[in-house]
Amino acid sequence: MSLVDDLLAGDQRALARVITRIEDRVPGYRETVAELHRHAGGAHVVGVTGPPGAGKSTLVDRVAAAYRERGQTVGVIAVDPASPFTGGAVLGDRIRMGANAGDPGVFVRSMSARGTLGGLSTATTDAVTALDAFGKDVVIVETVGAGQNEVEVVRAADTVAVLVPPASGDDVQMLKAGVLEIADLFVVNKADLDGADQTVRQLREMLHERTGQGSRDGDPVDDPDDGWDPPIVETTANTGAGVDDVLDAVGDHLDWLESSGHREAQVRERYAAAVRTLLREDARDLLAEELAARGGLEEYVDRIAARETDPYAVAEEVLAPLRECVRERGERDEKE
Repeated sequence: MSLVDDLLAGDQRALARVITRIEDRVPGYRETVAELHRHAGGAHVVGVTGPPGAGKSTLVDRVAAAYRERGQTVGVIAVDPASPFTGGAVLGDRIRMGANAGDPGVFVRSMSARGTLGGLSTATTDAVTALDAFGKDVVIVETVGAGQNEVEVVRAADTVAVLVPPASGDDVQMLKAGVLEIADLFVVNKADLDGADQTVRQLREMLHERTGQGSRDGDPVDDPDDGWDPPIVETTANTGAGVDDVLDAVGDHLDWLESSGHREAQVRERYAAAVRTLLREDARDLLAEELAARGGLEEYVDRIAARETDPYAVAEEVLAPLRECVRERGERDEKE
């Protein structure tokens, strides 16, 4: 708890140590996150996703610097591909984020996706909680950039920005497969390159098809379904052009979330998703313990290969004692 106290007091070294404990799943980390949860809830969490090469890291660096100019503190979680050997982040500390080096108001941490579909792990959402409890005004989660599977970012973010590089017809088409549905705003980065105007037109056409009355000029309009239509912002992150427009669009979305009541519903959905994820993880670990107690899978696999049994029967056999324990617990609770 002294480590938590130090974090809450503004000690950046304590924050770094807590995130390391979270990422490494050090015994007791859950109690740490539980304590931090009591102090979280004040940060605006922004997810940044999009295909590789869209310029996510450069834009996040510029956005963080712009928030600092507005007097806000920023935490950045850069979710990198996981090393197949160590499970750690491949790109390390994101050397491309150099604009904020030495600024104590910006905390940048690379984390491994650890093979999680969509590029986010439970450790990432716990790290967001740590940054929130630390007192960061804005927490930015930059994802791996794995295309349509990136939809998991929405579980950790209040606002999701989807980056699309110019002249990326295939990437825009890909958005129809799922990423379009999670975007609260689109950012056409590298807008100084040829094809940017075409990409903006394609995005507007897609939004128009989705809503039947989508934004034709890039500004939010009333949507009969949820009241928010994603704006389209053009940026050139290398020069900082359009970055303030991104901050304004993110701020407009936060204002809408709070005024419409959607933010409360969004937070509830996030907590429900977190509980489901933890239940799956714990159930998996419990089953692993049961299998280990039975000598592992090899004997079962041998029996399946010999056609003496089948995978469904094996699963039922392993689950039977666990299912019985749950049933007996339920019966006891009913009697009490």
